Amino acid sequence: MTSPTETRPFVDFRNVWLAYNDELLAQGQFAVEDISLQMTQGEFIAIVGPSGCGKSTFMKLTTGLKMPSKGTIHVDGAPVTGPLKISGMAFQAPSLLPWRTTIDNVLLPLEIVEPYRSNFKSKRKEYEERAAKLLQSVGLGGYEKKFPWQLSGGMQQRASICRALIHEPKMLLLDEPFGALDAFTREELWCALRDLHAAQKFNVILVTHDLRESVFLADRVYCMSKSPGRFIVERDIDLPRPRDLEVTYTPEFTAIVQELRGHIGAIRKTGAAVPQ
Repeated sequence: MTSPTETRPFVDFRNVWLAYNDELLAQGQFAVEDISLQMTQGEFIAIVGPSGCGKSTFMKLTTGLKMPSKGTIHVDGAPVTGPLKISGMAFQAPSLLPWRTTIDNVLLPLEIVEPYRSNFKSKRKEYEERAAKLLQSVGLGGYEKKFPWQLSGGMQQRASICRALIHEPKMLLLDEPFGALDAFTREELWCALRDLHAAQKFNVILVTHDLRESVFLADRVYCMSKSPGRFIVERDIDLPRPRDLEVTYTPEFTAIVQELRGHIGAIRKTGAAVPQ
């Protein structure tokens, strides 16, 4: 028999609208409008769309950094009423603290987030072992004592993702995390993220401009319209897992990327999706 926690969505947006202040709300000017989305436990989704369409606003709504003007948001069965503690975040800029070593940067959330903060001194060795294991899993074994300036951009981003995952969040939110990296490093990090997600089964919401990235990593891809942002395309990615980089050269993969590119092109021109 299926339990309620197995059937309910892990992330549940119902007709969500957001205006950034009361004046804009009174004028009917919204940043995002009529967003409805349901994510199952362990699902990986990607959101693509033109700049300024509301992708990052959607992330702020998901994490509770912004409250909707209309509609409801539930995460893990509870209404979102403020910043979530069950999520980790990584951005385009790794923003590692330059005076801290790699492992100390990764440990930072455990120093400031309860319940870890209260136990940090007594459990520091255990936490350091957890951080070292996480760094090892993304190819940074041996770099624990290096400072950010001693790491490449790709290494810094790997450390940033480890920092976002160190407190074992149920959800990882990624806002253009690989956008500043070269193509080869970007693909290496796709595989690192793929393996972390497969091993830990956390939910992932990825905002990206890279259509290949979205198709390689995600279970579903959403395209957003021009501002005010709304989801106008939902595309299931039915490529089998695990996915290796070789899949990106197959006709099936290319066809999905070209289909999404057509939608994005139509959005840029008219703000509407390509007719089905």
